[in-house]
Amino acid sequence: MNNRITSLFHIQYPVIQAGMIWASGWRLASAVSNAGGLGLIGAGSMYPDVLREHIRLCRQATDKPFGVNVPLLYPDIEQLIQIILEEKVPVVFTSAGNPKTWTPVLKAAGVTVVHVVSSAAFALKSEAAGVDAVVAEGFEAGGHNGREETTTMVLIPAVCEQVKIPVIAAGGIGCGKAMAAAFALGAEGVQIGSRFVTTPEASSHINFKQAIVNAKEGDTMLSLKKLTPVRLIKNHFYNTVKAAEDDGADVETLKALLGRARAKTGMFEGNMEEGELEIGQVSALIHDIKPAAEIVQEIMTTFEQTIQRLQAIR
Repeated sequence: MNNRITSLFHIQYPVIQAGMIWASGWRLASAVSNAGGLGLIGAGSMYPDVLREHIRLCRQATDKPFGVNVPLLYPDIEQLIQIILEEKVPVVFTSAGNPKTWTPVLKAAGVTVVHVVSSAAFALKSEAAGVDAVVAEGFEAGGHNGREETTTMVLIPAVCEQVKIPVIAAGGIGCGKAMAAAFALGAEGVQIGSRFVTTPEASSHINFKQAIVNAKEGDTMLSLKKLTPVRLIKNHFYNTVKAAEDDGADVETLKALLGRARAKTGMFEGNMEEGELEIGQVSALIHDIKPAAEIVQEIMTTFEQTIQRLQAIR
């Protein structure tokens, strides 16, 4: 398959594995890249020296392109960017911050830069900042989310109307049918997170993977909107936060509840009651744990079948 996304990243399929914290290490990123997609190392849960190690291990595990996802709000951002430049990472996805800050630095070093947005207005700002593509991430997505709560079905065509650069769809996409829908709306690639958490290669805890497989409709909710909105599986921690929010808790109170390493406690260490369990609504459609390569092939096979089925409708 050839389009602007496959050409931009030099990949076989326009499928990007999201750089999720506590899940997207070198094993997952290299597995997706080896399967023909673009694997991303999630720098958000890594100290600078750990990121360097994962980049080097990923390079040993694949001769295909891979990238790093960097949340711009992290305190070690300058060190992370420096390591990315020193290790000559070819692709960087940035999120949760102003793309103007680091895009010129990365582009000057020959890096392909993509920024994650939650609105058409942010997409335009990202294009003006010089990024090569944008990920338009809808309200259904896991992890940190947009305050606008715009769904993927509305966001993708809105962004495509506004920018000339390629658009990658994200949020609620976990299969080939959803990928076909995203392409129908104007996207040229998809970024998938939740589905790749439920792989043996993901570094997240087996308890978390099983919780995703067991999740049903309505088991995730957007929370912590006074801080940074994040979609969570309902558990004791979520219920505590919701009760505080219902009582009008201020930002400082919510920060105290969140504390330190809450996401690590849940997603990496496997505490399903006290941990912060970030995942998308599509978890309700995930029913098994399987290798990343099988997921990539399954997505592309179903995508092609869906396109053929739609073409037959006249």
